[in-house]
Formats: sequence, C-alpha cells, structure tokens
Amino acid sequence: MVGVSSDRTEPGAADDLRSDGRSTRWDAHRARRREQVVDAALAVLGRDGQDFGLDQVAHEAGVTKPVIYRHFGDRAALLDAMAERATDRLMERLMPAIYRESAAWTRIHDSIDAVMGFLDDSPGVDLLFRRRLPGQRGEVVDAGREFIASALTGLLGSYAEMLDVHEPDLVRVWSQSMVGAVQATAEWWLRGRTTGDAPGRDVVTLHLTDLIWAQIEGMARRRGLTLSPESLLPVRVEPK
Repeated sequence: MVGVSSDRTEPGAADDLRSDGRSTRWDAHRARRREQVVDAALAVLGRDGQDFGLDQVAHEAGVTKPVIYRHFGDRAALLDAMAERATDRLMERLMPAIYRESAAWTRIHDSIDAVMGFLDDSPGVDLLFRRRLPGQRGEVVDAGREFIASALTGLLGSYAEMLDVHEPDLVRVWSQSMVGAVQATAEWWLRGRTTGDAPGRDVVTLHLTDLIWAQIEGMARRRGLTLSPESLLPVRVEPK
C-alpha cells in the first residue's frame, strides 16, 4: 500500500498559489511600467515643453500608446501621476532641510535651496506646479502645497513659540505666504533664466533667505529681543 504524504498540497491549492504568485508578479510589473511611463513623460516635458503628446511619451518609454491608456486612462490621469512623482521628489529634497536641526538662517537657506535646486534640475516640472498644462486637474499639486505649508507651519510655530507669539492664525498665514513667495519667485527666475534676464540661483536663494529671516528678526525686535542668524531654534514635529 502506497502511503500518502501529510504535506501533500490539496487539489486546487497549488493552482491558487500559482495564481497568487502570478498576480503579485503582475502587480509589480504594472507598477514598474507605470513608473517607466511617468519617468518618460517627465523627460519629454523637460525636452519638448508643455504641448507634448502621448505618442512622444510612448516612444520615449518604449511602449505603445494603448499601453499608456491601459495604465492611465487618459492624458489628465498621466499628468496627475507626473505631478505626484514630481511632488514626491521635491519632498525628498525639502523635508530633510526643513526638519534638520541647524542655525535658523541656515535652515531657511537650505530649505529654499532645496526647492530652487529641484526646479533647476528638473526642466519643465514647474509647469506641473503652476497647473498650466492642458487637462491637468491640480488636486495633487494642491495637496503637495498644503503638505509643505503644514511643515512650514510647524517650523514657524516653533520660532513663534520661542518669541512668545501665540497667534496660530498668524503662523498659518505666514506659512502660506512663504510658499507663495518662493513659488512665485522661482517661476520668475525660471522665466528670466531662459532669456538671461535673471540673477543666478545662489543670488536668488540668498535674497529670499534674507527676506524671510528679516520677518523673524523683526518679530523678535518688536518684543525687545535680539535674535542672531546663528540661533539654534527647536524643531517641532506635529503629531500624526
């Protein structure tokens, strides 16, 4: 009599395992293909400008146009994915600078430099943040802006707390104005750079830093305090 092994897979179980494995591999493949298309689209945007077509993206990615539609549905969905990827890359540069414990002036400078450097190294990506591409919806960009503003609210809140300023609305307005000022200045600089009618990136970063620092220093002075650019101010991370 032939014995039956106790660890033998029941009928159908092997098929389920194979099916699960195929499903996992297919999910990973689709994720890689989506990343491939998004990276290609960002490259085309930087090279050819905002009027790029999906044919150009397909050629850059080495896929057919139907593949793009299969993964994204339409151009608007691809633009959203591009904005999300660009926002993630910006956060990777900006967040360490915002939360690094260093002298106040240096932290501001490094944060601005992270934004300017990202835009400098990513041709055309500023168009996504301006929401000026045909079909772009902008929800991702709005969410990214709010995330950055929230991080700045935490940073500026720690400064205000040190200066004994207990005005949450002031801090919120301040953070929004900083995001807007840096974004508008960066857009102006990028436009001027193409015609040679703008100062260098380091100069713009330096002046923006000094202007923001002057706000902090001015708040301190109004309260009879002397604040040095070398002052170490605490990082306050908002609870999740």
